[in-house]
Amino acid sequence: MPALLSRYATPFTTGLFLISLVSGVALFFHFGTSAFREMHELLSMVLIAPFLLHVWRNWRPFVSYFKRPPMAIALGLSLAAGIAFAWPAMTGETSVSPQVAMIELVVGGTPAQIATLYGQTEEAFVATLKEKGFAAAEAGKPLTEIATASGKTERDVVMTLTTLKP
Repeated sequence: MPALLSRYATPFTTGLFLISLVSGVALFFHFGTSAFREMHELLSMVLIAPFLLHVWRNWRPFVSYFKRPPMAIALGLSLAAGIAFAWPAMTGETSVSPQVAMIELVVGGTPAQIATLYGQTEEAFVATLKEKGFAAAEAGKPLTEIATASGKTERDVVMTLTTLKP
């Protein structure tokens, strides 16, 4: 391994791990989600390269861990924990976060149901949607259908709703 890579494998592993740690904790506690999500995802992917270099550099000590029970126990428990968290998605029994459930409930509603959240009448809310580019807005139609018929996505509905003042 070239000396430069050897010299920087562990420091970069440490630095990127710390970023992953801090951003992961922030995401867990829903603090600064928009600031930390992309950072966490992308830099965790970048972490793979220095991690592999670190393992390569420390191959002999690394392999010696496999000769004792703690490595097998740790890997087994880690695998079990990973499967436990992934199982609902793998079996189609996934549950969504409360935020996602609420968003799905709102965008599945009709203008009459959602207008009251913004202190508007149904007619005023439909007019606001049309003003915001949802040409197919009409009473009695769920917002998701309005979006699709207007050539927009569910995300467009959500982003539009966040700009409205109650």
